[in-house]
Amino acid sequence: MSSAPLLSVRGLNVQFTGERTAQALTDLNFDLAAGEVLGLIGESGSGKSVTLRTLLRLHTPATTRITGQVHVDGQDVLALKGAALQHYRGGVVSMVFQEAGLAFDPVYTIGQQIAQTIQAHEAVNGKTARKRALDMLERVQIPQAARRLDAYPHELSGGMKQRAMIALALSCSPRILLADEPTTALDATVQIQILLLLRELQRENAMSVIFVTHDIGAAVEVADRIAVMYAGRMVEDAHVQQLMTAPRHPYSAGLLASTVTSSSRGAPLPTIRGAPPDLSRLPAGCAFAPRCDHAREACLREAPPVEGNGRRALACWYPLESSGVPAAAVWGGAWSRCPYPLCVLSFQFSVITEIQVESCHDVTKPSPSPQPPVRRALW
Repeated sequence: MSSAPLLSVRGLNVQFTGERTAQALTDLNFDLAAGEVLGLIGESGSGKSVTLRTLLRLHTPATTRITGQVHVDGQDVLALKGAALQHYRGGVVSMVFQEAGLAFDPVYTIGQQIAQTIQAHEAVNGKTARKRALDMLERVQIPQAARRLDAYPHELSGGMKQRAMIALALSCSPRILLADEPTTALDATVQIQILLLLRELQRENAMSVIFVTHDIGAAVEVADRIAVMYAGRMVEDAHVQQLMTAPRHPYSAGLLASTVTSSSRGAPLPTIRGAPPDLSRLPAGCAFAPRCDHAREACLREAPPVEGNGRRALACWYPLESSGVPAAAVWGGAWSRCPYPLCVLSFQFSVITEIQVESCHDVTKPSPSPQPPVRRALW
C-alpha cells in the first residue's frame, strides 16, 4: 500500500438544519489507503450512513452545513461542482445502497440503467455500453445474465437485485466503493455469497472499500480495520484483530459483549443501558458518558480528543487498560461443535461471529452425523 492515503478526512462536521439543528458528524478524522477495507460499526444514528453520503456529496445543500476537508487522491471533494462532481460520483467513488430495490428506477430495465451510467461517464455508444453492462452482470455472477439484462428491477430476487446494484456501482471502475449495509434483509446464504463477491471484486479491481454494517461478524470478515462510531464521532479505530482482542473504548467493548456469540450459554445477554443521545442536544462532555460504567466527572465536562499513533485512534479520557470483553467469550472453538447442517458459519481468526440457518430447514433436530466444519476466511 502507498504511504499517502487515497482518502483523507480531516475535521469533518455535518449539521442538518430545519426546525432544529442536528449535529450528525463531529470532528471526523480518518484515512483510507489504496486497496484497504474499512468497516464502520455502531448503533443506529451513530453517523455511519451520513459519513458515506457526505463522501459522495449526496446531502441537500439547502438543509446541510458541511465543514472540514475531504480529499481523494489529493482532490478537494467538497469543492467539486458541475461536471467534475458528476465524474467523481461513479467514476472515482461509487456506492452500494442498503435497499437495492429503491436504488433502481422501476420503469427502466437493469441493462438500460447500467448502460446509461457508463455513457454518462465515458464516450461510448449504446451498443458498447450494453455489452459492458452484460459483462458486469456476468462478473457479479448473475445467472442467465443476458436474460436479466432486459429484466425490470421487480423481476429480480433480492439477492439478484443486490448483485445488479454492485454491477451498477462498479460499472465505471471506481477507486473507492462505499457499501451501506449491502447484506441487510437478505437470506443467510445470500449474505455470505454477497460478502464473498464483494471481496473477490475488491481484489480484482484493487479498490478501497468503506463497509457500513450493524453486524460485527460481517465487519470482522470484510474489513482490514474497524472504526467504531457513536453520536457522530469516531471513538475508536483499530485493526480488526486489535479491536476484537482488546477494545480500549468502553463503547467498543460494550458492542462486542452485546453480541449473541460472546455471551455465556444460559446467561442473560449483556446490553448497553440507555439510548444514544439526541443529536440536536448533544451533551458538553463525552456523548457516551451517561451510559458508561467507567465514566468520571471529567467525562461529563469535556469531550475527549481523538488521539492516535498511526496504528490506532481512540477518544476516551479513561480507556480500558485491557480487553473489555473476556477473551474466552469472543475467542475459542465453540463453533466446531455446531450440530446443524446448512449453517452459515461466519468466522475469522477462529472466531464465531454468526450462525444462521435457512428458515425452510428444521433446526430442532441435530444432524445424525454432522460433518466437521471447514475453516476458511472470506478475506
